[in-house]
Amino acid sequence: MIFKGLEISLSGMLAQRVRIAVASSNLSNARSVDENGSPYRRKIPIFESVLVKEGSLKLYRVKVKEIVEDPSPFKEEYDPGNPLADKRGYVKLPNVDPLREMVDVMSAIRSYEANLTAFNTNKRMILDAVELLKA
Repeated sequence: MIFKGLEISLSGMLAQRVRIAVASSNLSNARSVDENGSPYRRKIPIFESVLVKEGSLKLYRVKVKEIVEDPSPFKEEYDPGNPLADKRGYVKLPNVDPLREMVDVMSAIRSYEANLTAFNTNKRMILDAVELLKA
């Protein structure tokens, strides 16, 4: 029971780590196509809060429910010389906006840091309590 606060912060840090990994993958594939010439589709992590009951204690933790594909339309770029161009001369590009992904990464880092601060504060309180019990 004494470590539940640490577990909650840890679940938040793990969720933000996945968010950073997904945004990094999106950035890495911002100009990628698969072997069939189809553009990469942006991925989005979906989070959910999970209620954990232990006796009379109720705690919420966060977890990644799933990672889904963004249904927004692909970008189109006029490039008639490209072998992937359609009849009109347009090439479909991934629906990844690098600026949006960087904002997601920055937001995830801030959330991770907030969870880390809460984790360290809780850890310090536990260590202080142990020191008080020693005296």
